[in-house]
Amino acid sequence: MSEYGFTKKDWALFREKISDWQEAYMNKLNKEYIELLSGEGRPSEKFWTLEERIRNDKKDTGVQLKMSHSNCIPNIISLLNEEVITMEDLDEFSDELKETILMYC
Repeated sequence: MSEYGFTKKDWALFREKISDWQEAYMNKLNKEYIELLSGEGRPSEKFWTLEERIRNDKKDTGVQLKMSHSNCIPNIISLLNEEVITMEDLDEFSDELKETILMYC
C-alpha cells in the first residue's frame, strides 16, 4: 500500500476527473436554484433563500476543494457523502484506493 492509500495513477485520474465531477454538481445546483427562483413566494424570500443556499453550497467539495496528495482520500469521501459521485464513478481507480475509501465510509 502506498503512503496515502492510492497510486500515482489514481492521483492523475482524480486530477483528470475532478473538474467534470464539479461541473456536473454545479449544473445540478444551478437547476435547483432556477427551480427555487421560479417557484411560488415573494421575490425577497426567494432571494434570501437562494443567498443562504449558495453560501452553504460553495463550501461543498463538489464546488471547491484543496488539491493535494494528502487531501485526495478525504476529498473523495466528501464527494461521495455530498452525492457528487458514486462508487461507480471510482471504477477506473485502483483497488487500493477503493479499499481505502471503503474503510472510511
